[in-house]
Formats: sequence, structure tokens, C-alpha cells
Amino acid sequence: MFKGKVVAITGAGSGIGRALALEIAKQGARLALSDVNQTALEESIALLPSGVEARAYAVDVSSRDAVFRFADDVKRDFGAVHVVVNNAGTSVIASVEHLTLDEIERVLNINLWGVIHGTKAFLPIMLGQSEGCIVNMSSVFGLVAVPAQAAYAMTKFAVRGLTETLWQELDGTGVRAVLVHPGGINTRISNNALSAQNEGDYERRLSQAFSGQMTTAPEDCARQIVAGLSRGDRRLLVGNGARAIHRISRLFPDTYGALMRRKLGF
Repeated sequence: MFKGKVVAITGAGSGIGRALALEIAKQGARLALSDVNQTALEESIALLPSGVEARAYAVDVSSRDAVFRFADDVKRDFGAVHVVVNNAGTSVIASVEHLTLDEIERVLNINLWGVIHGTKAFLPIMLGQSEGCIVNMSSVFGLVAVPAQAAYAMTKFAVRGLTETLWQELDGTGVRAVLVHPGGINTRISNNALSAQNEGDYERRLSQAFSGQMTTAPEDCARQIVAGLSRGDRRLLVGNGARAIHRISRLFPDTYGALMRRKLGF
């Protein structure tokens, strides 16, 4: 699937994005890597195996112009785009009561609009080729909601809705969409997370509870994603608890909250 193909990844400066870049590089892909953090992005490039063709692009995915320029630049530099991974993300841990509107807007701009921008920017290129794969990063919190993650969950549920719509619209075009639900990945997303302006003891306790669930290494997550993409799967449940949470969401759609709070120790 990847040998000689052009793969664009957002948020490639750390976490799952960096791990995916390294794993896909082993498959012989040509890489267009982007991140808002230029230093972290250069570190990812330096970690790639010798001989891998890769370019770095400084991109803020919340900017429509920046993402569309990224797509144009990749097409210009590589001649095609076969896979785009809309991976860049952030979070803020705060109850709905304590969330500020600015915090909600910031998370939506990166996690949701970043995916929308990436999808809209790269889809025409892929349709023109009659070949391509759009990989959108949701979360287990796109399957279930938990306390203090309202802003994050809103974006991940929306990414799910967008991608499941693409499943139907892209049938027969040669382009496919893949939805990834990572669970419990030790990505240190808190390094890129917003600090809640109105953080209290409730948020601090939940932050510690969430941290305790982050047990899957990004490298393991990346291997599972690459394997799923190669199999042709449409929905990928990867990392700690992802499959169990998917089952819980289907079996107990109205009452899973009690189970999730118990898992978190609340």
C-alpha cells in the first residue's frame, strides 16, 4: 500500500504522528510531514531511516489557507498525494461549567476544523487521481463521552460523523476514508493541551485518572494503524481499551457513563 506512495501527515512532530511517520517510512513511502512546531518536526525528520524521501512543512491546521497551501505544496513537490493522515490535535480538561468559550473554540479549530480543512484540501487531488486514502483521527471519546472532556469529545464525535459520511459518498471513486479511534495512547498530548483557565480539584483529579489509562506506546499504535490500513479496514480501534469501549458504547448506549466513571475511579 505504501511503497513509493506519497503520504502526508499532520501533527507529525510528536506522538502518533511521529510514530506513524517512522512506521510508514519502513514501508517505502515518500513523506510530507507537517506540524505547527517546526523544531519538533525537524526532530521527526532526523529520526527517519536513511534514504527516505521526506519534506517538512510548518502548518497550523486551524488555518484554512495554511492547510490548502500545504496540499498545493505537496502536490507540487511530489506530483501526487496518495494518503493524508489528519492527525494534529489538542485537548483541554475542564467541565462544561468551567470551560471558557475561547477554550472550546481553540479545540474545535484544531481537532475538527483541522480535519475538515485537510479533507477538503486533499480530496480533490485524490478524486482527480481516482486513488487515495483519507485517514481521520477520532478517539475512543468519539465513541463515548466522559466527564471534563466535552470540547475534545465534541470534535471527535464530529470527525466520526464526517468520516462515516465519506464512507458512503466515496464508494466507487477509488478514494477511501478510514476512521481511527485510539484509546489510551501515551502520546503526552498534555504537552500540547490547553491549560484550563478555570481548573479546579475536579479537573485535576480527572487529569490524573486519564493519565493512568495512557499505557499504549505510540509505536504500537502506529503499527496497528498501518496494519489496519493495509488490510483495508474502515474503522480502526487501536490502543488500550479501544475495543472494549466500542463494545460498551453499542451494548449500553444510554448507561455507559457509569461504567466509564468506574473505569476512571470516579
